[in-house]
Amino acid sequence: MGVNAAPQHRRPPDAAQAAGEVIELLEVLWERGRDAVSSSPVSASQLRVLYSLDRDEGINLRTLGEILGSAPSSVSRLCDRLQAIGFVERAQSPFSRRELELKLTGRGRAYLAELRARREAAMCTAIAAMPPAQREALVEGLKGFRTAVEATTPVHRPVMRPGAAQSA
Repeated sequence: MGVNAAPQHRRPPDAAQAAGEVIELLEVLWERGRDAVSSSPVSASQLRVLYSLDRDEGINLRTLGEILGSAPSSVSRLCDRLQAIGFVERAQSPFSRRELELKLTGRGRAYLAELRARREAAMCTAIAAMPPAQREALVEGLKGFRTAVEATTPVHRPVMRPGAAQSA
C-alpha cells in the first residue's frame, strides 16, 4: 500500500475552503443577531426576498424570480408567507393592469432595520474583542476581498419597469 495523503484538515486552506469557513462563521454570527430580533424570524430564502425588495422596491414576481434565480411558483409561495406575516404587500402596478408590484411594509422595513442593527452589534462586539493587529489584518483582507468581488461580479443594473420612460 502507498503512503496515505495528509488528512484534509492539515492541508493549507485553498480559496474554496477559506470561503466555506468564512461563510460558516458569518452564518453563526448572523444567526445570533437574527435570534435576538423578532418573534417571527424568516428563513434565509425569505430574507433574500426582503433584501431584494429593499433594493428594488416595486418589482414584480417575474423580476424577483430572475433576481433570486428561482421558479415563479417558489417565489410566489415565499411572497405569500411574507405577506401572511405582514412583511410584504402586493399592489397594482401603475404601468400594467396585469402586473402586481411587491413592496415591503413598514413592519418588513422595521424587521430589516432591527436585524441589521443586531448583526452590526454582534459584528462590532466580535471585532472589538480582536487584538489591534488582527483587526488591521481583517481590514486589509476585506479590502482585497472587495476588490476581487468588484473585479469578478457583473454590475447590477436598475430594473426597468414596463411603461417607464427611457432617456435617450
